[in-house]
This record gives sequence, structure tokens and C-alpha cells, in this order.
Amino acid sequence: MKSSHVGRDGSIAMVDVSRKPVSSRVARAEALVRMSPAAQRALRSATLSKGDALVAAQLAGIMAAKQTASLIPLTHPLPLSCVDVRFDWHEDLLRVEAEARTTAQTGVEMEAMVAAAIAALTIYDMSKSLDKGIAIEGIRLLRKSGGKSGLWVRK
Repeated sequence: MKSSHVGRDGSIAMVDVSRKPVSSRVARAEALVRMSPAAQRALRSATLSKGDALVAAQLAGIMAAKQTASLIPLTHPLPLSCVDVRFDWHEDLLRVEAEARTTAQTGVEMEAMVAAAIAALTIYDMSKSLDKGIAIEGIRLLRKSGGKSGLWVRK
């Protein structure tokens, strides 16, 4: 199987989507942030000296999704209809979930994953004074819909 980003001559190439139909597309991704109880308490109570880390991370994730084509060389710039970043606690694990939506000729998987990753990195940045051992784990696509391949859900 050949990557869609490899040209006929073996060079890298941006996928030509000019003949693909425009369709509604949605992607959801997650990143997991594992941290110490002290860091978790500070995040939950918004007592970090830098301010409310979850609000900052939410904004950073949204802003990052809008910059995906500038960050990842072969992605297409997309008109994003919506980017949503949410957080959910599971003991010492903070789950960051990002969803991106567009109506375009190509999907928004990369935008959703970039949003989740940058939100997680923002949590690390704002919490590192409390716990240098914070680990970001499992950045992955959870679900995508739209386009030729239709619905895909992680099992």
C-alpha cells in the first residue's frame, strides 16, 4: 500500500483534492495527560500561578487547529466551521478531547489531533512547576465522518 502523500516518481506530494466533492466532515481526537495528585489538585481548583490552565489549554487547542496547515507541511488549509476542546478527569489522568468540523474536500483529522496535542502541551507548560514528570500519552483519532470513506470509529 502506498501513502497518499507519495507521488508517482516517489517524491512527496500534497494530495490533489480538486476533483473530490465538498462534504460535511467531522473528526474527534484525544490526548491523555497523566500527572501527580498535587498537579491535579491545582488544575482542578484553578490555583496555578499562571492562571486557569484549562481555559488557556482550550484556547490554545482551538488556535492550533486553525494553524494546522502551517504546522504540518502537506495538509490543506481548511475553513473550519467549529473546533471544540473539552476535558474529563479519570483519577490521575486528564483526558483532552478535541472535535473539528468543516465542509470541504478533505477531512479534519489532523486539525482535531493538533488541537488535542497542543491543549495537552499547554497543560504541561502551565503545570510543570508542580510536576516535571507529567506525561502526555495516546494522541489519537477517535472518530471521523464524511467524505468518500465515510464513518470511521476507533474500536
